[in-house]
Amino acid sequence: MKKFLGYILSPFSILAFLLLLVIFHPIQWLCLKLGGYSAHKKCVDILNFFLTSTFYIIGNRVIFINKQNLPIGRPIIFLANHQSLFDIPPMIYHLRKYHAKFISKLELTKGIPSISFNLRHGGGANIDRKDPRQSITELVKFATRMKENRWGAVIFPEGTRSKDGKVKPFQSAGVATLLKKCPDALLVPVAITDSWKMIQYGLYPLNTFTPMKWEVLEPIEPGTRSVDELVKLAEDRIRAIVDPN
Repeated sequence: MKKFLGYILSPFSILAFLLLLVIFHPIQWLCLKLGGYSAHKKCVDILNFFLTSTFYIIGNRVIFINKQNLPIGRPIIFLANHQSLFDIPPMIYHLRKYHAKFISKLELTKGIPSISFNLRHGGGANIDRKDPRQSITELVKFATRMKENRWGAVIFPEGTRSKDGKVKPFQSAGVATLLKKCPDALLVPVAITDSWKMIQYGLYPLNTFTPMKWEVLEPIEPGTRSVDELVKLAEDRIRAIVDPN
C-alpha cells in the first residue's frame, strides 16, 4: 500500500523539491552578491527548511534529536552514517547554528540548481575522488576555513551510501586530515536511521509514511586517543543506534 501511494504522491513531492531548487538559485545569487556570506547562509538555511518540508507531502516524518549541549564558536566535525541524498537537507537546517559545511564530490558542483551553487560558494570542500592530491589539498583548505571561522563540517566516513541502512566501516583519512589542521575540532557522531527507506524503490516511487530519524550523539574530544580509535568510537556509537544487531 505504501508503494502504491508512492506512485500517487511522489510527483507532488518531487515537483515541489525541484521547484524549490530552481526558485532559490537566483535568490542565492542575489543574497551572496548583496549580503555576502551571512545573507547567503540564511538563504540556504531557509531553502533546506522547505526542502525538508517536501518529505511531508508523501507522509514521511523527520525526527531530529539533539540533546547535546554542543559549543557555539568551536569547530565541530559531525560524523554521520549515510543512507540517501535526503540525509542532507535536515542536517543543513537543524545544524545551521554550527555553520555545518559538507564534504562533497566535485561533480556535484555543476548542473544542479541551487545545490551546485551552494557547493561552489558555501565554504565546504569539493573533492575529486580520482585525484588524491586534489582531495587532500581541498580538505586542508577547508580545515583552515573551519579553524579561522569556527565552522562545523559534516563528513560521511563510510565513503558511500548504504542502500539497506546497515552501517559500513568508517574510514578515518578525511577526519585525520581535518584534525591535523584543526586539532581542537570536537567530534560529534550523528546516527541516521531509516532515511534509506524513502528511496528503497528508487527515486520513483518514493516510499511513503516512513518515520526517519537523525540523532546527535555524545561528543568526543580530540587528542584523547588516535584518530583511528576516535573514528571507530564514533562508528560504534552510531552502529549501536542504527544497526544494533
